[in-house]
Amino acid sequence: MRIVVIGAQWGDEGKGKIVDYLAEGAKYVVRYAGGPNAGHTIVVDGKQFVLHQVPSGILHPDKSVFLGAGMVIDPEALFEELQMLKDNGIDWEGRVFISDRAHIILPRYRQMDKERDAARKRPIGTTGRGIGIAYAEKAERDGLRLADLDWAAKMAEFDGEDKAYLDRYRDRLLAMRVDLTAKMYECKDDNILFEGAQGAMLDIDSGTYPYVSSGASCAAGAATGCGIGPHDLDVIIGLFKAYQTRVGNGPMPTEFNSESEGELCEYVRNLGREYGATTGRARRCGYLDLVALRYACRVNSLDSLVLTHLDIYDTFDEIEACVAYDIDGKIVTDFPASVEAMEKAKPVLQKFGGWKTSLKTCRSYETLPRAARDYVEFIEDYCKTPVGIISVGYERDETFIRKNPWEK
Repeated sequence: MRIVVIGAQWGDEGKGKIVDYLAEGAKYVVRYAGGPNAGHTIVVDGKQFVLHQVPSGILHPDKSVFLGAGMVIDPEALFEELQMLKDNGIDWEGRVFISDRAHIILPRYRQMDKERDAARKRPIGTTGRGIGIAYAEKAERDGLRLADLDWAAKMAEFDGEDKAYLDRYRDRLLAMRVDLTAKMYECKDDNILFEGAQGAMLDIDSGTYPYVSSGASCAAGAATGCGIGPHDLDVIIGLFKAYQTRVGNGPMPTEFNSESEGELCEYVRNLGREYGATTGRARRCGYLDLVALRYACRVNSLDSLVLTHLDIYDTFDEIEACVAYDIDGKIVTDFPASVEAMEKAKPVLQKFGGWKTSLKTCRSYETLPRAARDYVEFIEDYCKTPVGIISVGYERDETFIRKNPWEK
């Protein structure tokens, strides 16, 4: 079976934890998009790991992981990450492979990325990791792929610092390369977990363009980024938090008002540790946006949802979620493509009763308080998509499954 895990919001939904959790049932884990701008956080026995390019299944000693064709690879950052894993007792050698069609980020791309964003009339709020430049070079057909590192004519195009940088990492990178399409076909009868980066609302085509990432963070990206066809994807799972966050610029209709809801924002941000794992930037926080979530379900054909950070609301008397937008006096329930409309949108909120008890010890849906189940069931009904997994903390065991995605 082949399962795709994507973020169903603007990223930071807890993909690292859930991929790590589901990896126990997989033989291989494949990252299909993004690069070192991702920050997938996993906590095991109180120890935290933050992964940027290495797929989240690497902490399982019996799993092999692959960096897919849809990724852009920063060699320096990659080997620093692998060294971090080694220093923490994770034996990765012989278990990490890179698609020969993945593209390479050069060091100068980072400064180019920052300068390009600063020059925009409406800056995106890039992480400055060179991601956008690498994807732009790829689209312009001037990019450098892993497969090109032993193509003499292509390598002759590079000199100076670029050549010295590539020479430093060339042999180590080539030792990890793999024909991913051939490998995926060879393993067609095995359980494979495909890990997305960023979130559905940051997808280059279906996200809040132009405030999006440069890669395919939608579910369809798992096919294009891993060298397989869409018929080979069996289950698509989308993650969302019980509230909303966003990093960088762009519309976010449900964002807490800094003047009237500043205290609420700080409470959620601090309790939810809403600071970028890659940049350290404070994330923008707001009410759960069900209009956006339902759109993500539809545009990605989500089979089920994973709800994370539900425990953040444990002390609340009541909670609220957005069920529609008010745009110039018109009630809108479908997610607009227009940035102008999104920037005008005001959330129409619905109140739910709080549960006023800790969810940390809950290990089944039945043990959740009735009020928490009411909240979950409203989301399911609104999105017409079941919630199959719920997370109530950062540790692996603070998770429970209502429907196991590995079981047909």
